[in-house]
Amino acid sequence: MSVSGFLPLLLALLPSGQLLASDSGNFSTQPGVGSAGPMPLAMMPENNNDQCDLVMNYSGAERCAFVKRTPDCSMVDGLISYLTLAFCLLPPNLTPLTITLCMIWLLVLFVILGLAASKFFCPNLSAISSTLHLSHNVAGVTFLALGNGAPDIFSAMAAISHPHTAGMAVGALFGAGIFVTTVVAGCVALVKPFPVASRPFLRDVVFYMVAVFWTFLILYRGTTTLGEMLGYLGLYVVYVLTVIISTYIYNRQKNLVTNGVPNLPHIPEFNSSDSSDEDVPHLTCQTIQQEYESEYRPLLPYSESTSEILLSSLNPVDSRKWRRKSWSWRALKVVKTPLEVLLLLCVPVVDPDKEDKNWRRPLNSLHLITAPLLCVLVFQSGAYGDVMIQGEFPIWLLTLLLGTFLAAIVFCTTTNDHPPKYHPLFALLGFVVSAVLISAAASEVVSLLHMLGVVLSLSNTVLGLTLLAWGNSIGDCFSDITIARQGYPRMAIAACFGGIVFNMLLGVGLGCLLQMYKTHYFMQFESEGLLTWILAGSLGLSLVLSFIIVPLSRFHLGRPYGVFLLVFYSVFLLIALLTEFGEIHT
Repeated sequence: MSVSGFLPLLLALLPSGQLLASDSGNFSTQPGVGSAGPMPLAMMPENNNDQCDLVMNYSGAERCAFVKRTPDCSMVDGLISYLTLAFCLLPPNLTPLTITLCMIWLLVLFVILGLAASKFFCPNLSAISSTLHLSHNVAGVTFLALGNGAPDIFSAMAAISHPHTAGMAVGALFGAGIFVTTVVAGCVALVKPFPVASRPFLRDVVFYMVAVFWTFLILYRGTTTLGEMLGYLGLYVVYVLTVIISTYIYNRQKNLVTNGVPNLPHIPEFNSSDSSDEDVPHLTCQTIQQEYESEYRPLLPYSESTSEILLSSLNPVDSRKWRRKSWSWRALKVVKTPLEVLLLLCVPVVDPDKEDKNWRRPLNSLHLITAPLLCVLVFQSGAYGDVMIQGEFPIWLLTLLLGTFLAAIVFCTTTNDHPPKYHPLFALLGFVVSAVLISAAASEVVSLLHMLGVVLSLSNTVLGLTLLAWGNSIGDCFSDITIARQGYPRMAIAACFGGIVFNMLLGVGLGCLLQMYKTHYFMQFESEGLLTWILAGSLGLSLVLSFIIVPLSRFHLGRPYGVFLLVFYSVFLLIALLTEFGEIHT
């Protein structure tokens, strides 16, 4: 069955109303689940609020009834009831088929996350920062970091804000941290050995070690308060200020040296490993885009009709680029094209690098209808899709009518050739819609991984440090390796250590604040045993070793260092899996 045939089955399982999930306790996998014989329903415990993982102890015929009767199996954060899908849609003997289809759907969700972040979220954030005239440093550690880490942050927030899956957030953030700082950084060192910028490297590693240690203390105590979470988020503010101030001081000193001011104290040469990432020539998409467009610019003026503009705007495939790419890129593009078309229909994109700022009059007018409607239908797992105004008028219909009215005004008062003065507002609309979409997709990923953990008797932590961490980080891996191959390894290594500081502080901090807002109480964590401490300890050890080894090697990242990082991750993953399956225990 194809993915397109699978989606109607998923939509058929949409719950008719919001299911209430219990907030008492955290989900944790019980040892030995699945090893006992089937348990009759008559022996079900009275208080089964935290017993969803026991579903595999029952016979295949009784699992559906158990899922429907157990409040703990009801996941609020998700459009689809995946446990109902796994145990009630198909016969028990077809459970492997259900798992296979869910894995395909998981890949589709990861593609949606990647597309929404890279093609829509990041460009609109760039447009907003350009409109606000922010400096590159401020934009890099705020808007750019948010754009690059959006899937990780929203996945962590979705997991931490629900008691069932808090362990998954810890596994995902720590697992992604180990993956990026070992596998990605190691591959960059193998591809292009280079001298790393010393001060930015030490700054990022120190702040990340502080964030990891603080998170470890929260997990060790098992609880946190509002004041601590505000201080936790305040650490990121301190990090941003440190980046801005240190860059300002560096640029000031460099300008003084360049201008030949006498009687200055000794300043290290700026072409050494102490130089900042600002010295590294950046890949400017604007220059590449201008050269590319000028090559194929028509000699005679040509004006497209409104219908041609709409069709060309919805076509994500560039025929010239298609001919130059490899077959693997083409195959992946064929898979992503339907999803890109749907996203182009719903999410506006403002590109400040283009001459017309990506103004597409018919499509942007259509966005005023589709974008708000999409937000209403997917925000908070579709909680507002069925809301009625005074019990008679659905809110989605009101949104549709208002959007149609605004679209008609924009279409009739603008032209195809020149964007209106309020065109930057479309960047804000695109930012909001893509953020809502990423949040909804992240909630689906977390809910789906929770189901896989129940069915496969795996803990949320191991699912977080493997599937969720790999899915959110694989894009960073390929992009950083590509940047290193193009001759910019410093930029790649800075992205490895700089972005994960943002992801951890914002992912854990905002997720905990969201949970506190829901429960009006302090946040409690329930670690999943030895595996959590192995995960935290391995991440801390990898950072400490990098903090020691890199200065000892005079900040030169060579191939031996890359091999060491890859071996470290392999050993960590082996220990984590052996712990998960009970081979290593206390």
